[in-house]
Order: sequence, then structure tokens, then C-alpha cells
Amino acid sequence: MPEIEISQRDSELFSPPSDVRGMTKLDRTAFRKTVTIPVLKVRKEIVNKLIRSLKRAALQRPGIKRVIEDPEDEESRLIMLDPYKMFTDCFEKAELNILKQLNVSPQISKYNLELTYENFKSEEILRAVLPEGQEVTSGFSRVGHIAHLNLRDHQLPFKHLIGQVMIDKNPGITTAVNKINSIDNTYRNFQMEVLSGEENMMTKVRENNYTYEFDFSKVYWNPRLSTEHSRITELLKPGDVLFDVFAGVGPFAIPAAKKNCPVFANDLNPESYKWLLHNCKLNKVDKKVKVFNLDGKDFLQGPLREELMQQLGPLSKERKHSVHIVMNLPAKAIEFLSAFKSLLDGQPCDSEHLPTVHCYCFSKDANPAKDVQQQAEAVLGISLDACSTVHLVRNVAPNKEMLCITFRIPAAILYKNQTLDLENHEDPPPLKRQRTDKAFSEEKTTVA
Repeated sequence: MPEIEISQRDSELFSPPSDVRGMTKLDRTAFRKTVTIPVLKVRKEIVNKLIRSLKRAALQRPGIKRVIEDPEDEESRLIMLDPYKMFTDCFEKAELNILKQLNVSPQISKYNLELTYENFKSEEILRAVLPEGQEVTSGFSRVGHIAHLNLRDHQLPFKHLIGQVMIDKNPGITTAVNKINSIDNTYRNFQMEVLSGEENMMTKVRENNYTYEFDFSKVYWNPRLSTEHSRITELLKPGDVLFDVFAGVGPFAIPAAKKNCPVFANDLNPESYKWLLHNCKLNKVDKKVKVFNLDGKDFLQGPLREELMQQLGPLSKERKHSVHIVMNLPAKAIEFLSAFKSLLDGQPCDSEHLPTVHCYCFSKDANPAKDVQQQAEAVLGISLDACSTVHLVRNVAPNKEMLCITFRIPAAILYKNQTLDLENHEDPPPLKRQRTDKAFSEEKTTVA
């Protein structure tokens, strides 16, 4: 029988009672339901040996025991069987042979099994409660003890019930919140509503073996960026210098510092700045990270400029370490690239020592890789064809991608009094992996 058909039948039998449809205040007692299950009576001493041979026929349902006590015989046990297989079919030949060897009668009995709220999965509960045919939310972003949901309009009448179900069905979750506006303010946090559970936004998370503590209602944190944090960290070698322009609470800065990279980390949000300092101490890298509370442009034209003048000065030929600049503010980071224009004085450094920028952005274009490159080129006023790659970070929404464009800043942009020839300027050395539109398209089909 096809898996989809089995799943549909299983859903019909083990779905909650139909009268919970439209429930907006959770009543766990309303989910009681009795179903008839085929069972096989066996002696308790042979249960373990027999159950291995009845994998096909046994009931496979999370939260329901496959073996229960026989209410009429304490020396026997009842093995729960799959009702779709055993009410319509009989045991297969190999199964019958095992039963015969163990002297077990193949006679099947019926057992009335009572299901309760605890036996249903969150998705089954919500599918039964929400209007038929409506999209069901069973996923969320986990931030420590907090379940962060992003509910659709049709789900809002059921928001408190949905929040409580998420808490009930996910161990360790004690607070469920819903985002009620987009991230469009100065400090990159968003308003949220507590749907159910504790009104406690102070949380602790572990990501890539590092610990972060913060007030989730006042800072930006996205657990879906864990892989991207690791990717950038892996690009760094010990001794490389990292400038993190929009550092948040430290998911780029702290792993880099642990890798013995000098880090200059900045965030405009006073709360992010506070927790960045805290997390540097918590992860014992506070001696390796210089922390700033500035606007991104002020950080680029102030501390970053001063440090680059030293890093890329006359002695830069002796340097073996690279300089990386991370700009993770996808809604606006591209605009900040203009701060690199004529940022430095003096004679340009060797091209291999030019800083590498990792700039994050969004695109709704049919060719997002080309789109973000063109966005960056429009701000810088120079072609990046020979010195940039584009990496797909994640799909944010239908037809909306988050990407990272990586490139070495051309000397003609970075230094004052340089002749800028858009056709013939000398490009920085190409990055190791060039991303073509074809390669990007292939990756896009495989990145979740």
C-alpha cells in the first residue's frame, strides 16, 4: 500500500474528535476518543522474542505502547496490531511460522483503546481545530525556552490555543510568542505578543558550542542562521582580523575570537551592545573582542578606518593575515557599502591584502545572484564581475532570498585620489571560488 494512503488512513483513525473544530480556548478533555484496535494475546515471557518478528504487523504509533497488560489475564500480554493491516489481512506465512514455533494462537481479538490529548501530535490537533482546508502551523523558531511563531491572519483567532499546544508538545518550551510586526526599526528587534506560558523573554541558547544570553524582546536573534555563522567562521584563519559591523549579541564575533582572530564588533542597539559585552565574557573572549556602540557608518568611518590604516599601512607586505568585514543587516547593509569610497589615505596596499567584505542582502529577483551583485555595483560604482561570489543563505519567504555577496574591496574604491576606470581598473585577485549563475541555480535547488 502506498505510504501516502497509509498516512491518510492513519490520520483518519488517530485524528482528534470532529467536534473540536473551531475551538479557540484549549480544552484537553475534549480530545478523548475510543478506537478499536486488533490485538494478539501472548504469554508475557515470549513478548520480547515475538515482537521483533511482528514488526510489519505491530502498531507503529508514537505515544502508544505496542504491548499492554491483559486486563483478564495477568500472565499474558496484548500486542497492539496495525488495524489497517490486520482487520483486512491476516498474518504473513513467515509470521505464522514464528507463532507456531512459539505456540501462540494466531487468533486476533479486538481492544478498545482510549486516546487522549497526550496521544495526538501538535499538527493533528491544529488540523482538527482550525477551519478545514486552512494552513496549519506546527513549526516555529526555538530560542532557548521560547517558541517564536509567525502566524498567518487566518490563524490569529486560534493564537492562544496554538501557543499552548506548542508548549504542551515540545519539552523545554515554556513560552510561546508571535511576531506582530516586521523588523523595520532602528534596532532590528520586533514587537511580539506572548501567546501562552511564562512572560519571560530572558533566554539562553547554545549554538555551535557557544553560549549566548539575552532578552529576546530587545535584540535580534535568528536560529536559522546557525549554519551561516559557521560558514563565515570556517573562512577565517587564526590571526585574521574580523570587523563585525552589525554584530548583534555576537554569533559571528565570538566564534571568530575563539579562533584567535582579533575582532572589532559593533552594534547600534544599546541592548545588543550590553549583551555582546556579556556574551564575550561568558565565552571567555572579552580580551580578544573590542566592542562598540555606534551607527554602522560611524563604525566604518571611525574605528574600522583607523584600524585599516594600521593594518594596510607600509608594513602590510609583511602581513600574512587577511582582513574580513561582515555586514549582516540584509535589509540595509548594501547601502552602507558607500562608506568604503575613498575611506583610506596614502598608497594602496598590495591587492592580496585588500579587505574581504561579506555583505548580506535580500532579493526577490528571478536571478537573485545577479541582482545582489548589481545592487552592490550600483552603490560602489564599479564592476565586481572578477572579484565577487554570491552565496545563498536561506529562503526567507516565497520568492524572497537572503544572500551573501563576498568580494575584495577594489583599491580604486577604498583609497582616495585613485583613478577610477570602470572598464580597465585593476581588479583584486579573484576569490578562490567563483560563483556563476549556473552554479548558483544548482545550489538554489538544494539549499533548504
